[in-house]
Amino acid sequence: MTSAPSSANAAIAAAHATEPKVRAGLVLLALATGGFAIGTTEFAVMSLVPYFSAGLGIDEPTAGHVISAYALGVVVGAPAIAVLAAKLSRRTLLIWLMAVFAIANGLSALAPSYGWMLVFRFLSGLPHGAYFGVAALVAASLVPLNRRAQAVSRVMLGLTVATILGVPLANWLGQAFGWRWGFGIVALLALLTVTLVALFAPKDKPHPNASPLRELGALRHKQVWLTLGISAIGFGGMFAVYTYVASTLMEVTQVAPSMVPVVLAIFGLGLTAGTLVAAWMADRALMPSIAIILVWSAASLALFPFAAGNIWAVSVVVFMIGAGGGLGMPLQTRLMDVAHDAQTLAAALNHSAFNTANALGPWLGGMAIAAGYGWTSTGWVGAALALAGLAIWGVAMLDARERGADSAALAPGE
Repeated sequence: MTSAPSSANAAIAAAHATEPKVRAGLVLLALATGGFAIGTTEFAVMSLVPYFSAGLGIDEPTAGHVISAYALGVVVGAPAIAVLAAKLSRRTLLIWLMAVFAIANGLSALAPSYGWMLVFRFLSGLPHGAYFGVAALVAASLVPLNRRAQAVSRVMLGLTVATILGVPLANWLGQAFGWRWGFGIVALLALLTVTLVALFAPKDKPHPNASPLRELGALRHKQVWLTLGISAIGFGGMFAVYTYVASTLMEVTQVAPSMVPVVLAIFGLGLTAGTLVAAWMADRALMPSIAIILVWSAASLALFPFAAGNIWAVSVVVFMIGAGGGLGMPLQTRLMDVAHDAQTLAAALNHSAFNTANALGPWLGGMAIAAGYGWTSTGWVGAALALAGLAIWGVAMLDARERGADSAALAPGE
């Protein structure tokens, strides 16, 4: 038996055969720049909740709806764009996606009211999932099959580096000059990405059989849905804590506001380390790596309530929680294996699922806080979500064993 579905392998192999010779490093840098822009706005808005809630005249739990609006945009936009743009070349689609992203974030910086902010954040989220999905496929097409996860991780490093540099910078700008600067700088980064992709991304042609119906074929596969379920639920734990970490640091740990960007950078370091390690693991033991990361996440999140009272302890735990964010690498690779001919839609849907988690985690965490369980209760909510993701992983493994059709799910390595 092969280590991945033959249709997926054949598609990627064909890409290698027809791909013009390009400088892979420059392509990955261009794609990672877009990831940096997206990561900055996705995570920085969480750290800016105390500032833009005051600026727009709303309380912090209501401000959390702005985060959910962005996540909803990703959930809606990723599959819709992947299907409707099936006949576009990947390079063209990437350019258009980042152009729209730049405009929407520029408008977010100018939002005059809470209502308009919700609209602009929703529009900002629309290109997110499709961009990462298409960028992952482009990255995977540049390397051998057994290095796909590591190539995708190079793109996602843009997002993780954003949590180290972009998010603390946006948080500092929010404190020093006003929260609107956090969105304005993202618009500029998106325009830079448009330029770099236009210069360096390989000029490709859409698949001759590409069509919306062909992409929708991904939805016929049970393993696609189970993988998306792991992402939508399991990732929610990280967001349940991260969304309120700035408020927890100020209210429970009682640190000075100047310390918040430092802890956010520590989270980013954890996310970067976790992404690199998870990619290495995924190229060797795909499904086992998913289970290991989910167990790690559940344990880290459960430690958060005990560590929140001490800045040193909470910093270590925040690093550990960030490392659990590496889960995205094996899940993205898994979707490439089980989606067969509908690669673009499946790759984009992973980010819809990721942002379902981005909406679900803050919502459940906010409910726990509003119910009077305190800021640290988000850790218990997060641990429960990670364990629920692990349960879905178990169902996926049982289904794969029963079908006997996907040895990649069962083998210890490629």
